[in-house]
Amino acid sequence: GVPIFLKGSNWIPADAFLDRVTFDVLQNLLQSAVDANMNALRVWGGGVYEQDEFYNLCDELGIMIWQDFMFACALYPTDQSYLDSVKAEITHQIRRLKSHPSIIIWSGNNENEAALAFNWFGIPPTKTTLYLNDYVQFYVNTIREIVLKEDRSRPYITSSPTNGEESVQEKWVANNPYDVHYGDVHYYNYIADCWDWTLFPKTRFASEYGFQSWPSFSSLERVSSPEDWYYNSPFMDHRQHQKAGNKILLYQTQMHFNLSHAENPLQNLKDTLYLTQVMQSQCIKAQTEFYRRSQSEIINGQGLTMGALYWQLNDIWQAPSWASIEYGGKWKMLHYFAQNFFAPVLPVAFEDRGTLLIYGISDLPTDLKLILQVKVYKWNLMEPVCVDATEPFILKAKSSAPVYKEVTDNLLRRCGCHRRNCVATFNLEDNGQQLGPLNY
Repeated sequence: GVPIFLKGSNWIPADAFLDRVTFDVLQNLLQSAVDANMNALRVWGGGVYEQDEFYNLCDELGIMIWQDFMFACALYPTDQSYLDSVKAEITHQIRRLKSHPSIIIWSGNNENEAALAFNWFGIPPTKTTLYLNDYVQFYVNTIREIVLKEDRSRPYITSSPTNGEESVQEKWVANNPYDVHYGDVHYYNYIADCWDWTLFPKTRFASEYGFQSWPSFSSLERVSSPEDWYYNSPFMDHRQHQKAGNKILLYQTQMHFNLSHAENPLQNLKDTLYLTQVMQSQCIKAQTEFYRRSQSEIINGQGLTMGALYWQLNDIWQAPSWASIEYGGKWKMLHYFAQNFFAPVLPVAFEDRGTLLIYGISDLPTDLKLILQVKVYKWNLMEPVCVDATEPFILKAKSSAPVYKEVTDNLLRRCGCHRRNCVATFNLEDNGQQLGPLNY
């Protein structure tokens, strides 16, 4: 009965040709998840039911699995022959997989409740009731009944995102399946400033969120030619499958970083690939830290967040995507960042109306007696221009709590700084020893 904050990502097929997904490929990807302090993965409903070795490895490595059934972003028929095939599929997969302790929840589909609620497919009003009835027939009367018969040891939700019991009360399709007061949320916003924490949903569970980046040049080089090596080349456009994706990447990057002005096209490309990875890492860091610090508080009825699964862990080819691991297994910058923002003990900071606030976060099962140390550096100096430390405090087990508060301008003034020439770092200490990563 101990609550666990789920930290992790979303899993997609590791290759377009499944016979190339060997044990070594799976082991490398799943060990990489553990090495980044993840404890959970969501097997996305737009992919495949993974092979037995995947679930065996998750059992061994302690990775909890949110298992979607393979229905995603579409309307499905409900004629008897199709439902019979669905029954056979669901029955077989549950019987095959239910012995794996790694699986903690079954989910009926990916985003199909939201698709109906917001009419993604342009259903005419005269047929709305027909499609709502089809949805209930498919995910409730068919799949849910099989789950209840075959495996009562795990919960079943009809969709993701969903409002859970609230969706049930609304006849299984909620008016707003993205309501932050219930269930889980998928959140993507490529236009707003991704560092602005006030825009993030203070949800109960964040099961999808993310930003794209390009893989490293060494990955692209294997599948391209020298004539492809500039940012707006036909090759680069072909590999980008998000609408206006390459423009969005530059737009989001230049909010906080200077784009490359290198005259050499190849150097300009390499610089740009690198900057998109910096942008992606910082964006997902800011959002993940927001979810983690929201686990122990409710503000205006929102909060008690208990999971952060970013989109996505792995990749299916060499292309721009939301992945933190490139096709072939190389870590992007984001995956190195994840080692820190998913650390068991972590301080995180944000500014609220001119005040710097720092929270302590702990996933550990016992209380900790700690201090927080804050150091302010000028960009041109290696030694801090001032150091501040709190009195010892108790950080409760499996919680987040504010541990430091200071008017930002007062801190900068005391250190002889202003916003553009200084940076603040901070860390937690236990008996003089740093506990968890240094943050900034």
